[in-house]
Amino acid sequence: MRRIYTLNLLLFAFLTGILAQEKENAEDVKTGWNFGALPTITYNSDLGFQYGVLTNIYNYGDGSNYPAYNHSIYAEVSRYTKGQGIYRLFYDSEYLVPGIRLTADLSYVTEQALDFYGFNGYNTIYNRDFRDSESNSYISRMYYKHKRNTLRFKFDVQGKFGDSNLGWVAGYSLINTDIASVDIDKLNKGQEGDDLLPDTALLYDKYVDWGIIKDDEADGSLLHNFKTGIVYDTRDNEPCPMKGVWTELVLLNSFGSEFNYGKIGFIHRQYFTLIPKDLSFAYRLSYQGKIWGDMPFYMAPYMIYSYQPSLSMDGLGGSRTVRGMIRNRLVAESVAFANLELRWKFTYFKFLKQNCYVAANPFMDFGRTIKEYDVDLSGVNPLERADHFADDKEKIHATYGVGLHFAMNQNFVVAADVGLPIDEQDGDLGVYIGMNWLF
Repeated sequence: MRRIYTLNLLLFAFLTGILAQEKENAEDVKTGWNFGALPTITYNSDLGFQYGVLTNIYNYGDGSNYPAYNHSIYAEVSRYTKGQGIYRLFYDSEYLVPGIRLTADLSYVTEQALDFYGFNGYNTIYNRDFRDSESNSYISRMYYKHKRNTLRFKFDVQGKFGDSNLGWVAGYSLINTDIASVDIDKLNKGQEGDDLLPDTALLYDKYVDWGIIKDDEADGSLLHNFKTGIVYDTRDNEPCPMKGVWTELVLLNSFGSEFNYGKIGFIHRQYFTLIPKDLSFAYRLSYQGKIWGDMPFYMAPYMIYSYQPSLSMDGLGGSRTVRGMIRNRLVAESVAFANLELRWKFTYFKFLKQNCYVAANPFMDFGRTIKEYDVDLSGVNPLERADHFADDKEKIHATYGVGLHFAMNQNFVVAADVGLPIDEQDGDLGVYIGMNWLF
């Protein structure tokens, strides 16, 4: 399978090389409304093939701020073959309210089979035979899954302290999470023979039975989240900076009828020019952790940032954190992760009168538990404990890989990344085709 994915990336590079025959050195300044629309025929090894449609509409005004935009509207309706549905509308502008950056996000995401591997990284054992129908240890292809439907409304504002690079951020989000076991009957409709899923307890069901997941959090809930923070930003370009830093400290206060907790996120990103316009080195360091209160298990993976165009609400692993590691492999009370990558824009060209470039990005990603999620194993029988839990095995999770990015007018970016884990406990291979640079 790895050869197939590599071949697809090489084909992508070859086709963009052909398009580069229209190459011109000068970049046209864009004005007014400009949009990129795509049928969402993409692939993510955690989610399957995606189909649907998305569009990103930009307004550049009189062009005096290009490549910065005045307004951005993103809309998506799509589904993945592994059961996720996305319905989303996202708005971003620094000009609707002068001096204030305003972002708003309304989304509804349905997931029939969300990845769930337990808590605290390598302290929980990932046994791929449990989901391999040809193995004598087979339980179910859905063993490491559960159902999650999420309705989210988010509203953030940012501003500067005078004319400095130091700014503030504040925001509110409403998140309604509906949790359940995988609906086996629904997935078995139209299936027969070996394709039928067995009606058996999955890992999520066992965590509830064992008391690791408490009854008051097993079904999800409605939470209100208030965010405040400070941001220091000297980037020369937002979509793909060549130099500068972007550092933030964000506090989240979350409460509902059953839960009340606080969380902190520290994220530092820095960018270095190696060859002007063409080659840069970028890295990101992040710490995310609970600082007080009672946090339900389904919010432990939730990452907090000052600004997040991505829809992701997942823990470490997957397309937005540690590429190449299976999604949600590392969920804990406090985690840290890092991303290192080179970004080489190796060709520039005009296509349909739009300014385009193609870039390659070899990378390495890392993640680790800092403070463990509280796991009470008193309800687990010894045999099940030996199959699912390991003591003091957590260490740094590491992956490596390479990607390609196609950008139009610097803001509309289609990304393809392939990542491999160092340790087989983190999965086999991650393939992600989506939007935007990672950071």
